[in-house]
Amino acid sequence: MAAEEKWKGWASKQHSEAEEVGGKEPCLLLGQRLGEPGKFAYAALCGISLAWLFPEKEQSSFRTEFIEGFVKWLDLPNAVLPAMTAFASGLGGEGTETFAQILLEDPILKENPGVITQDLLAFSLRDGYYDARARVLICHVTWLLRIPLEELEVLEESLLESLKEQKEEESETAEVSRRKKERRRKLKRYLLIGLATVGGGTVIGLTGGLAAPLVAAGAATIIGSAGAAALGSTAGIAVMASLFGAAGAGLTGYKMKKRVGAIEEFEFLPLTEGKQLHITIAITGWLCTGKYGSFTAPWNSMLRSSEQYCLAWESKYLMELGNALDSLLNGFVNMMAQEALKFTVLSGIVTALTWPASLLTVASVIDNPWGVCLHRSAEVGKHLAHILLSRQQGKRPVTLIGFSLGARVIYFCLQEMAQEKDSQGIIEDVVLLGAPVEGEAKYWKAITNVVSGRIINGYCRGDWLLGFVYRTSSVQINVAGLQPVDLDDRRMVNMDLSSVVNGHLDYMKQMDTILKAVGVKTKECRLEEKGSSSLFSSVAEKSQRAAGSETRDNTVPEEDAAGGE
Repeated sequence: MAAEEKWKGWASKQHSEAEEVGGKEPCLLLGQRLGEPGKFAYAALCGISLAWLFPEKEQSSFRTEFIEGFVKWLDLPNAVLPAMTAFASGLGGEGTETFAQILLEDPILKENPGVITQDLLAFSLRDGYYDARARVLICHVTWLLRIPLEELEVLEESLLESLKEQKEEESETAEVSRRKKERRRKLKRYLLIGLATVGGGTVIGLTGGLAAPLVAAGAATIIGSAGAAALGSTAGIAVMASLFGAAGAGLTGYKMKKRVGAIEEFEFLPLTEGKQLHITIAITGWLCTGKYGSFTAPWNSMLRSSEQYCLAWESKYLMELGNALDSLLNGFVNMMAQEALKFTVLSGIVTALTWPASLLTVASVIDNPWGVCLHRSAEVGKHLAHILLSRQQGKRPVTLIGFSLGARVIYFCLQEMAQEKDSQGIIEDVVLLGAPVEGEAKYWKAITNVVSGRIINGYCRGDWLLGFVYRTSSVQINVAGLQPVDLDDRRMVNMDLSSVVNGHLDYMKQMDTILKAVGVKTKECRLEEKGSSSLFSSVAEKSQRAAGSETRDNTVPEEDAAGGE
């Protein structure tokens, strides 16, 4: 009890000091500023969203723990807890628009709707653990309130600005730079106050410790000298380490100490220099001589996160496969195969009946390296699963993007994770492009227990190579890279890339265009729509408007594909 009183006294001191530093605006948590109707609507909206996003039985403990902690965070009376628990269990979904309207009419949100984003982030980080499900919830709630999701990116970056020097663009004027710094200062001060105040009953040393590196950047001027001392505690630094991985090195700190099974090569290469509260891992499907001889080459334009990695794996075998693809997929063989595909792939079912004899004579060129890489990609995927489960990347959301055999690595990674305990809340979104894996919905069901956000299946109906390599299957098989996966789950989003991808090689050569087509930000082209900081702005908007959870099959229009060139 004494410790709790001490904690509350410290928190009170932070509020008064924050008010002094902030000048006119006292830095109070949103729960202390909203009116009672606004607070009730806010909690209800989160409860309903939890039920819509994570209705599965396996997610019930997460929903319950989140909403119980959130009721305390907002200083709501315990009497409302049964109602909020009911919302989080799936009742009252028809009230979404009403609660959103009540919340938006609160004077605080009329003045600055973005405070919702910073409040939800502060709550989600209160224990130094950024659950992928929490980030998906934040994106969903801010979308419901028509708040630009880029607010979340700005806030996440503001927390980390002390870990690296923020380089302002040369074209930026002094005034713009000053405003940006002032905005970051306010956001950071709010977040620190939130971490130090009602963090679900956690002691101040742990909650405040999330921001320990800010001490060196002058945290004393933000929250006062007494608060700065608490933020630098040993326990606090440990929380920061858990968020970002051992010694802050993240995935680049991982080295495969010894050969794991048949795997000879497994390493993470940085694609960007920055740090972020959520990371992206890209996985290449094959290598070939020349321009695309490196694992990083296809991903040079991607800007999903300011902290991105590329997985380097089994380069010797992937280079052999790439050379085989080049020799097989050129000239008249390619033209002939595309014609054959018209008669071979019927309703997505691949058979070995009608492939031309002339094509079968050169099959050995591709069959052996493909078979080797098919096996090794599954092993690499399983190993990646255990790396992520061990939190080598820290306790923060991960997005996985891969093409061809890289998508197969992701598929087996998710399948392996689904068999393990504590696998939820790690993966935010996944994008599988031209995936050489089973397309039957029953094989994908387990993946939904692991992925918090979206599962994108990008396919091309005219990709004859995938049909060809599956020709010897003893049973008729559906291939995810050739057709939609008919899974009835709000996470599943099928994207027909046939207007962008003419053949399997295009997944490497047209990656920039493909990323834009599925809604992943690139360096050359940031999505115009506000809210594009979520993985799939347009796709998410369509799916979130849907009342049900039907499987979505989206076709990329010809004009969209052309515009992305």
